[in-house]
Amino acid sequence: MEDVESFTYLGSIIDEQGGSDADVKARIGKARTAFLQLKNIWNSKQLSTNIKVRIFNTNVKAVLLYGAETWRTTTTTIKKVQVFINSCLHKILNIHWPDTISNSLL
Repeated sequence: MEDVESFTYLGSIIDEQGGSDADVKARIGKARTAFLQLKNIWNSKQLSTNIKVRIFNTNVKAVLLYGAETWRTTTTTIKKVQVFINSCLHKILNIHWPDTISNSLL
């Protein structure tokens, strides 16, 4: 049997220490791809914000959080995931800098 530093199991990256940093990074990348593929939906004037958020939750968040129950939930991991989610919601809700909205309202 070969000794490896990390491997992919059921779509999740697992390292030899049981850490989840590589998997979180990969999941954010896959979720970003899913988000960008739905760009026409986010820019649509015909869809309500409620529908857009529901599409985000089912199509992007599901990709992001697949296998999350195996992650070590450190504050760094939680912050990375929350920053990505907030960034997407800012784009969906059409909130631009310097306009601000608190994270709790998102």
